[in-house]
Amino acid sequence: MLSRVAVLSDVHGVLPAVEAVLAEPDVAAADLIVLTGDITCGPQSARVMDRFLGLGDRVAWIRGNADRELVEFRRGSRVSIPDPIGESAAEGLREEHVDFLEGLPTSLILEVDGLGRVLFCHATPRSDEEVVLVDSDPARWAEVLAEVDPQVTTVVCGHTHMPFTRLAAGLLVVNPGSVGMPYGRSGAHWALLGPGVGLRRTPMDVAAAMASVVADSTFEQVGEWADYFLNARATEDDAWAVLAPRDGRDTAG
Repeated sequence: MLSRVAVLSDVHGVLPAVEAVLAEPDVAAADLIVLTGDITCGPQSARVMDRFLGLGDRVAWIRGNADRELVEFRRGSRVSIPDPIGESAAEGLREEHVDFLEGLPTSLILEVDGLGRVLFCHATPRSDEEVVLVDSDPARWAEVLAEVDPQVTTVVCGHTHMPFTRLAAGLLVVNPGSVGMPYGRSGAHWALLGPGVGLRRTPMDVAAAMASVVADSTFEQVGEWADYFLNARATEDDAWAVLAPRDGRDTAG
């Protein structure tokens, strides 16, 4: 049984955001750090990998869709990556990074104090890329959670970069938001589990973070990328306009 678990999702290769969260006392004191996917697809992919690998058994890893796409690109099973920064991120990884990401699980179940059996995944328990939102229809939630082990009480997911908690299909669902590519509000978003659920936000020096990212990346548009994402210029309304049609809702209604 774990007393405290820090959940970091959607890091997207932004080392200054990682360092800011790791410096949080509650993260330093946590029994375990769980990464719920999309760890590497960003400007500092290798440095972020090395930072987390250096923490050894303090970190549990889950592969997200963007991590999978980087692996597929490096293995030659895809010729492009949907995210424009993806190819640069993939090329920045060393071969041992690619091997490590390829072997990661897509979900993990842990016992957490006060919460019971917690299932960690990237997007949903059955897919690394389908979309569910805080206001998705109950029937949609019931569909994506239908095959969850009956002993599970809580599901922690990421993928949509916006933090929330809600009850769905009898389960507590937690999305910690994004560490490296937040929508709606700047800062590194994460969650602390046990005995309850805390959604956290760590402010950081955005100008310094942008300088670090630009200095490290070979991506030609890295300056624009850093300005857009580290300043969270995508509002929650912008994100909803893109994501809501992908959760199966009737947008005409």
